[in-house]
Amino acid sequence: MNKSELRKLYKQKRRELSEDEIMKLQERMYAKIFKLDFSEVQNIHVFLPIERQKEINTYPIIAFLRSKNKNIIVSKSDFNTATLTHFILEKDTVLQTNEYGIPEPENATEINVKDIDLVFVPLLISDEKNYRVGYGKGFYDRFLSTCKSSVKTIGLNFFEPVAKILDINEFDVPLDIMITP
Repeated sequence: MNKSELRKLYKQKRRELSEDEIMKLQERMYAKIFKLDFSEVQNIHVFLPIERQKEINTYPIIAFLRSKNKNIIVSKSDFNTATLTHFILEKDTVLQTNEYGIPEPENATEINVKDIDLVFVPLLISDEKNYRVGYGKGFYDRFLSTCKSSVKTIGLNFFEPVAKILDINEFDVPLDIMITP
């Protein structure tokens, strides 16, 4: 299938998940994440969940990483340029939900994209080569293409990968690791 078909199908599949199913899937994903070795990274970008899209709740991941004394980085979206600006998420950072349902920092310190060591990446579905389908605006492909070459990337998805996304292009960035339940 192509990205457009996969996007439509997996948005629907996610909508059909019950709250109980989501809780169980998340718990299995958290167990895998909490076993990872984060000793080589300090600045970790974590997406904040769009609740109405039933994205994985990343706040337990943030709490876990904070317990390991990691710096948490989150983004603000510019929908005119389809780009992200990155900020340190402190415990007292105020979050404001934008018109698309994305929580964003209000009073945070900006950080250079080249200082980010690891990125947790949202997605709807991926393939067996760790290419992803997101919401179709290219925010994360643009973001990841500006990161340092050594940045590590972890995709988080409720669903197992499909065999192949048919319309991968030169702007698509494969992820290093895919975590599913």
